[in-house]
Amino acid sequence: MTQSARLPDDALRLADGVAVALIAPFAGLTSVPAPIGELTALRRIDLDGNALTHLPDGITSLRRLESLLLYGNRLSTIPSELGDIASLEHLSIGGNAVTSVPDTLWRLTRLQSLNLAENQLSEIPDAIGNLVELRMLDLGHNRLRHLPDSIGDLPRLTDYLYLSDNGFTSVPASLGRLDRLDYLNLTDNRLSTLPHTIGGMARLRELRLYNNQLTHLPDAIGRLTRLRELHAMNNRLTGLPGSIGDLRDLRHLDLRNNPLHQLPETIGRLAHLTHLDLRASRLRELPDSLADLPRLQKLDLRWTKLDRLPGWIESIRQRGCVVLL
Repeated sequence: MTQSARLPDDALRLADGVAVALIAPFAGLTSVPAPIGELTALRRIDLDGNALTHLPDGITSLRRLESLLLYGNRLSTIPSELGDIASLEHLSIGGNAVTSVPDTLWRLTRLQSLNLAENQLSEIPDAIGNLVELRMLDLGHNRLRHLPDSIGDLPRLTDYLYLSDNGFTSVPASLGRLDRLDYLNLTDNRLSTLPHTIGGMARLRELRLYNNQLTHLPDAIGRLTRLRELHAMNNRLTGLPGSIGDLRDLRHLDLRNNPLHQLPETIGRLAHLTHLDLRASRLRELPDSLADLPRLQKLDLRWTKLDRLPGWIESIRQRGCVVLL
């Protein structure tokens, strides 16, 4: 065994004298000792943050393996044999240099979390819809241009879906079928519109849309009644739909650096709103209904050239709201 393949002394975790986990993140490894394939009871392998260029020899013989974490290594390929580890529930190969995913990967139907972020992927096939147990999916920071419609066929996707920093100009209407999802990140793409079906994502709590080319938000966004955070800075929005007032649980609304010309009076119905960022908009006036927001803690109006400062600004300041001009 060379020094580069030497595991830390405490890397193997035992249960009843049997190795059930290999934990060696950030250990400077360029390879892993070949005998790993003999540790047939392993359930978890964590080799994040090393310098591996290939998967450890013998890893595909570990038929009880549930978690394989290889984030931040130097992998350029994923062997097709990885799809034979049917027991896998958590797979992280983000932060590598992978350009394609073998078709066999989509046979891992027990996967609950899949991280393929920060690679060089240009395509995700329809077969991703086979991963019906997924709760978490990260495809951010790749070179994707399109998403398959089958992305909507993931009924258990609940925790998050990261699609940031790709080249999307649109996303499929099938996203609206993800009606159990809590968190959706579409930032740093080239989106000009959102599908109206987004209103079907009934449990969404956080929606991140910043750094796109959105010119409007669909009326259906008002159906996201559990939404708590809406981040839409650095887009091309000139206004908001009146249905924005239906987001009764919204706490944080970030609209900075948009060419907003007006806001609907319905914004005053956001009874739980605490933070409203309107920096660098083109608003000349504010709707008086903003004065009715009972929980507003911060109103940011910097670099917004209002024709006049509303009289109610002082009253909301007196009740504790920070107003930045």
